[in-house]
Amino acid sequence: MAESFGSDADRYDRTRPRYPDAMVDRIVAASPGRDVLDVGAGTGIVARQFQAAGCTVLGVEPDTRMAAWARQRGLDIEEATFETWAPNGREFDAVVAGQAWHWVDPVAGAAKAVEVLRPSGRLAVFWNVFEPPPELAEAFAAVSRRVVPDRPMLGKVQPALALYAPGFAKTVEGMRQAGAFGEPEQWRYEWDRDYRKDEWLDQLPTFGGFSQLPPATQEELRAGTSAAIDAVGGNFTVHYTSVVVTAAVSAD
Repeated sequence: MAESFGSDADRYDRTRPRYPDAMVDRIVAASPGRDVLDVGAGTGIVARQFQAAGCTVLGVEPDTRMAAWARQRGLDIEEATFETWAPNGREFDAVVAGQAWHWVDPVAGAAKAVEVLRPSGRLAVFWNVFEPPPELAEAFAAVSRRVVPDRPMLGKVQPALALYAPGFAKTVEGMRQAGAFGEPEQWRYEWDRDYRKDEWLDQLPTFGGFSQLPPATQEELRAGTSAAIDAVGGNFTVHYTSVVVTAAVSAD
């Protein structure tokens, strides 16, 4: 599934939501400087936001297509998984990862972050957790139950944060096992975004595993999703919670 996102890098960059500026500013302010390593950089969504906040950013991205797309737009990207990436003595004030840390081994990743962080440097990994309106969430789940019954998780309606909670816990435990961080914290930022039907359908193919489905199944999902949005008037508001799991290298 991780390899599916690079199949349409332009769409991914165009449609995936950004992160709150306040979140980026807080991570920068809580770090000892402005040299940032972006893990799982993808098309550079996170890298560009940190650059806009005055940081120098190096990205690490395992997908050749994503890396090439980001480089063509002026970003500094090295191709590797974070676990195998060679820092060659380089150090950073912050290691960040947006919507990517669940593809990194949480223990090995935290240990690698310790290796490249300066004293008091910060590891900050974050996700955008989205929740459509309840009636639309149920309609989307019903479409999934009908079209992809072999993927039962897609057909369930449950609080989105609850789905992410085990991943947050693994991230925290990885930071603790690294043995060099202070106590991890969670920061949360609540925000809403209005979507038109065409905007949501444009983003749909970037969701994990979609591009791996047979073309006929993809089209059936699009059609069912489109009908569900039409049923609520063609526009809707999604509630987002941007969750940051973060810790700084202990001063001692």
